[in-house]
Amino acid sequence: MTSLASRLLLLDDRRFWRGFLAAGIVLMVLVPLFNLAPAPTSALALPNYAIPLLGKYLCYALLALAMDLLWGYAGVLSLGQGAFFALGGYAMGMYLMREIGTRGVYGNPLLPDFMVFLAWKDLPWYWTGFGHFPVALAMAVVIPSLLALVFGWLAFRSRITGVYLSIITQAMTYALMLAFFRNEMGFGGNNGLTDFKDIVGFDLAGQGTKIGLYLATVLALGAALLVCRFVVASKLGRVMMAMRDAESRVRFLGYSVTRTKLFVFTLSAAIAGLAGALYVPQVGIINPSEFSPANSIEVAIWVAVGGRGTLVGAIVGALVVNAAKTWLTDAFPDAWLFFLGALFIAVTLLLPEGLAGLLARRKAGPTPAAEERHA
Repeated sequence: MTSLASRLLLLDDRRFWRGFLAAGIVLMVLVPLFNLAPAPTSALALPNYAIPLLGKYLCYALLALAMDLLWGYAGVLSLGQGAFFALGGYAMGMYLMREIGTRGVYGNPLLPDFMVFLAWKDLPWYWTGFGHFPVALAMAVVIPSLLALVFGWLAFRSRITGVYLSIITQAMTYALMLAFFRNEMGFGGNNGLTDFKDIVGFDLAGQGTKIGLYLATVLALGAALLVCRFVVASKLGRVMMAMRDAESRVRFLGYSVTRTKLFVFTLSAAIAGLAGALYVPQVGIINPSEFSPANSIEVAIWVAVGGRGTLVGAIVGALVVNAAKTWLTDAFPDAWLFFLGALFIAVTLLLPEGLAGLLARRKAGPTPAAEERHA
């Protein structure tokens, strides 16, 4: 690894596992405990609305982790991660719409309300199987993975890199957004999919269900972090980082850059799709705005703020930026976009290694060169 942040946050196993277990205890035990145990009027009580809000933040953290694996370690800046996230969300949304059944406004046991309103007579063939939760969850991962596999194979074999790859992934995201806005696509058009009732038989409005979804998100984030950590610490991870720093030399040494990029691109898409699937039942809606290219750019900002190429830093960046966004959009709704742009510029100029790099340097102390300048 080339950066100080990567060395300290990835290779120090003891520090990683201590932090991993501590975060697990806080997120898996203390958060639900403070929501359920104290009286609602207690100062220690965590309000009910905070559980799905934290779950949403953790879904964003999972998406940022996928982005960091691809951009931070393989050097591939994709601005299409939002598309994979949205596709995973739509797969889960299709299941949730089928779960409504006769409880919809029109009481149709087969067709969702928006299809009845648009005078659809039959359920489209591509909705087949989405009445079953395991199928929907599998498709939430498989569909983004297949799109990434096909798109990546066409792009990487043509050796499209750098800003050109960023542009075409952004174009892919925009094209999908326009397609999903059309009512003819059969995904609810501009309104998307919403008015969900339950998931695998549990009422989505129930606090127990919200806590269950939150805990599932925590487990998914922890598992994805371990998978990503295993990948980047393996021989494949070393090839990825070498490719990021000197792609032509890696090709000269006989390694397949195309296969390496294709693998990490597909894995990143699968993680993003899983994040989308967990996101939808917690926020209660999925619509074409999730495909917006601006969302993918925002994911890159989370990673940059937290620390590119650190994994843990990407998670922290997503949590910090989205928590700030929640507060700022309420306190200063007109200033949020200015803050986001200023934050990205400040991080680029002052903290190129992000918050993780800043923390790592503070723990490591001054470098010999800095001590010599000080003397």
